[in-house]
This record gives sequence, structure tokens and C-alpha cells, in this order.
Amino acid sequence: MPSPSGEQFEIAFDDQRAVVVEVGGGLRSYSVGDRDVIEGFGAEEMSAAGRGQVLLPWPNRLQDGSYEFDGVPYQLALTEPEHANAIHGLVSWTSWQARQREPHRVVVGHVVHPQPGYPFTLDVAIEYELSEEGLTVRTTATNIGAAACPYGCGAHPYLTLGTPTVDDIVLHVPAQTALRSDERGIPVGTVPVEGTELDFRSARRVADTKLDNGYTDLDRDEAGACRVTLGTADGAATLALWVDETYPYLMVFTGDRPDVQRRGLAVEPMTCAPNAFRTGDGLIRLEPGAAVTTVWGIAPG
Repeated sequence: MPSPSGEQFEIAFDDQRAVVVEVGGGLRSYSVGDRDVIEGFGAEEMSAAGRGQVLLPWPNRLQDGSYEFDGVPYQLALTEPEHANAIHGLVSWTSWQARQREPHRVVVGHVVHPQPGYPFTLDVAIEYELSEEGLTVRTTATNIGAAACPYGCGAHPYLTLGTPTVDDIVLHVPAQTALRSDERGIPVGTVPVEGTELDFRSARRVADTKLDNGYTDLDRDEAGACRVTLGTADGAATLALWVDETYPYLMVFTGDRPDVQRRGLAVEPMTCAPNAFRTGDGLIRLEPGAAVTTVWGIAPG
């Protein structure tokens, strides 16, 4: 009987193991030795709560599933019907094929064909590579259609240090600004994090803080990378999720829903803000023949 997530593409380097799946092209598992680095899902399960999924051609929520591009109105299916939003793009349940395979890396690919609400054509290739530095994920989207198209992408890993919940994790988010959202998860403004419960510029315990917030104005190193770090209170285990300059936004979610129960901390790289198809905040315009590559990764401690 086939797995609900389709073919399993396993890669390995030293004591690191990761599994990428055919359904959605996402990351099902990632471990170092006997320690899980992400809160994934089993080979006999479907992804739930966005675990490991690829979010494109837009990440997060799109209000009413409607937008205009070059003066033309479009309507997408409301995939978050309880809030009347279209959420996390179009590829979560599509089939991806392995285009290249080596023991330590795999490149999976998918063509987003024209469809109601998104009549554009994208060729997407995602490279997952393990090395001494950890896991690196490179996403390349190419507009192979005849017209310009709107584009954004993201990813949805839940990070874990093996603690029962995220409460005891010491979290560092080097971001100056947070997005404030309404009850539908749609941004309604920004706020400096200083003096708020959203301020994790100095590492501190998550404790009972509930996060489901976007962050921007990210602090970066000389190479342009921003790193969100997690650690245990005793310092015995650490890990970092990093993004390059193509990701100006991060979503941080403490997993406050019944199927996660705060077991993992979602740190989601995003090339644009939620609702970007309507607001244009970070939206990428891809002309015919143009391509964009974005890079993020996970560095276990």
C-alpha cells in the first residue's frame, strides 16, 4: 500500500537523515543521530497542521481568496473556509518528482499549471541538501508562461529540541518589527517588538507565550543571513533556522492547536508578508522567462 505522502526520498550525511516526500514536495522528517530536529509526521500519515509543507505561490493567508494583478481580478478557492481565506498556496497536495538524486541531496520538481484564480505557469525545483552545516533548502521558481505572474514562497517546519512542549525552549528571534493580525490571521499593521511580549531579541524562555505572528526588519550577519535560534535551558541542545536575504519575513507559531499541542515551534521563512497578493508587501513579480532562487536552512547544534 502506498504511503499517504507518496514516494519517500531519503537523504543522509554522516549521522543526519532527512526524508522529502512526493506529496507536496515537503520535508517529512529530519534527524541527527537519535534526535529529531523537526516535529514531522510518519510514513503512514498525512501532513497535518502544515508540517514540513512547501508554501507557494504564496505563503500564509490571502484575505477572501481574492486579489488583482495587472488590473485583472482573480478568485481562489477558500482553503481556510472558517476564516474565508485562501491559505499556503497551491502545491501542498500535488505530486512532485525527483529530478536529481544523490546520497546527500535530492532535487524535487513540480509544474504549477494554470488554474482558476491563478492562470499562470511556474516550474519549481527544490533542492534539499545535507552537509556539515546541516540542511540547506534552495527553491527556484521559473515563470514558463506567456505573462507576468505574482509569486511568493515559504516553508513550514516545526522545530523541536525534544522537550515535551515549546514552553521550556529558550528562543532568540532577531527581528525589530512584528506584524499584528486580526482574528482571521490577516495583518492589520506592524509594531516595534520592544516592550511587547513578542520581543525575543534577547533569548528567553517561551514559557506560556502564544505566538502566531509574522516578523520583519530582521537582523542579519555580514553574509546577509538571519538566524532564529532555539536552545534548552541547560544549553545541552541548540539549533538554528536561517534564511538568506530573499526571505525578509518569518512567521513564528507556538503550535497552539489540538493536533500540535505546542510540541514543536514553527519557524516559517516567507519571501512576502501574509496577504501579499492584495497588499504587495514583499510580492515578487516574475516576468516570462524570469527565475528566482531563495535559500533557507536548519543548522543543528
